[in-house]
Amino acid sequence: MFMRNLAGVTLVLMSGGVAFAAPSPVASPSASASSPNLSAEQTAQAIKTDSVTIPTPGELFSALAKATKADWAGGYRGPIAMNYKTRPQIALNLGGLIADGFIAVQAQDAQQVKNIGGDITKMAKALGVSENILARGNSISQFAESDEWSALQEELEATQNEVKASMQSHRDQDLVILVSLGGWIRGTEVVSGLVAKNYDAKLGQILRQPELLRFIRSKIAQISPELQNDPLVKSVNGQLQEIEQIVAKPFGQSLSAAEVTKMNESVTKLMQEIQKKN
Repeated sequence: MFMRNLAGVTLVLMSGGVAFAAPSPVASPSASASSPNLSAEQTAQAIKTDSVTIPTPGELFSALAKATKADWAGGYRGPIAMNYKTRPQIALNLGGLIADGFIAVQAQDAQQVKNIGGDITKMAKALGVSENILARGNSISQFAESDEWSALQEELEATQNEVKASMQSHRDQDLVILVSLGGWIRGTEVVSGLVAKNYDAKLGQILRQPELLRFIRSKIAQISPELQNDPLVKSVNGQLQEIEQIVAKPFGQSLSAAEVTKMNESVTKLMQEIQKKN
């Protein structure tokens, strides 16, 4: 089990997946109330022995939402291409689109949710995983029209899981990692940008995740040599190493305002490369 406290919200990464919850007076069976943080040695051992998963964009945004009132609409971006040529780039951008859906839900913007839901369906088709995604897209539109925001959050999570399950059934586990990575990069771009605009030390703690960056890069090292040598994947991996160095602060220290800004610039540059149409 791997636990990270993000601005008073505990993110628990464990063999069964990701648990995310605000602190509660009742002890959780998955976390010790007396010692919520692991030492560096314990964390390293946990990463070696458990199947850890990359936090979803929804989890990143929930951590920020619990710590401050954010301008979610300020995190919107313009439309991206729907016809990328390589499967790694499609997978990374699909993850980014799912993150965009979570942003629109946080902003409670029904039309934006519907637009992004349609884009997710189109891009999922390009990976051959659209069989059940179309129904999810219809549900997203219906929930958006009814302003059912909690249901929308759950439906986006279900959509993300549906994409991953379909790809796993087609033995595309490598692309599952890239979808998760694309979502994390886009989510981190938005969170770091919002934190940079409204910096305080508590918010700086949300982005101090060197163990997570090391874990993400270890997952990239597990994908097939062919995908590892894909020019975009190689570039992403190299830039993640640079971002890891930015957040490599001693435990308990927040990123400074300057470090948050530097991280946002680095992640934004990375996201721009991912969505660039060659």
